[in-house]
Amino acid sequence: MAGKTLGLALGSGAAKGFAHVGVLKALDEYGVRPKVITGSSMGSLIGAFYVTGMQPRFMERLACSLSWRHWLDLTVPKIGLISGEKIHQMVALLTRRLQFHELPVKFGVVTTELTQRRAVLLTSGNIADAVRASISIPGVFVPYVTDQGVFVDGGVLERVPVQACRSLGADIVIAVDVAAAQRATVPETIMDVIMQSIDLMQHQLVEPRIQGADVRIEPDVSDIGTSQFNRAQEAITAGYKAAIAVMDDILAAAQQCESEPV
Repeated sequence: MAGKTLGLALGSGAAKGFAHVGVLKALDEYGVRPKVITGSSMGSLIGAFYVTGMQPRFMERLACSLSWRHWLDLTVPKIGLISGEKIHQMVALLTRRLQFHELPVKFGVVTTELTQRRAVLLTSGNIADAVRASISIPGVFVPYVTDQGVFVDGGVLERVPVQACRSLGADIVIAVDVAAAQRATVPETIMDVIMQSIDLMQHQLVEPRIQGADVRIEPDVSDIGTSQFNRAQEAITAGYKAAIAVMDDILAAAQQCESEPV
């Protein structure tokens, strides 16, 4: 059936989320262009770069060459170890300070608002602000506070934003879950402990929701720790391989949509 809209939901996972770059690289090679993209936590970061015009191959070079310690600003640990200002500035620069309404595709960022205990889908305003809210891992990043609330990591309540993608108009959704593997690495940092705990708590919640996806991509990044940003190339390669493994399904889905593969 022609005329459907293809969507892509990119899940949370910290350093594991570099696998999203590999997925985007594979989609790009096969001419698959989603018209709706949603992201949670690391998925929102990678998604933001993509929708603002950054090519997957450039993302790959950036991820493998960037020294992340230069963008993580430690602070006095009161409500977070990292203030988040440096990475906020970096995202603003790399997304060219664009607003949601300036994008060529629909884009949504999922975050968690603490005071009302609910997931929030951000689709307006400054993209970098939304990403800063969505990547705020509790206990690691200082929460992002605005007049609208206190925002932390989108992965707390919506690890893979499939339903958010559908709410923005996607009829067919490709979901990328980088935290699907049941085994985990031995935690080495506080980020590992927190992220693995969130993943464990979410397991029963996520499965019924992600079953709503039409195509699932689950890169095997189980041996990459959530704080091992130095292993970006391994995660990207895993994402690429996982996307290629289900490319027949992706192409079949894309053929039903407005943007057919070339």
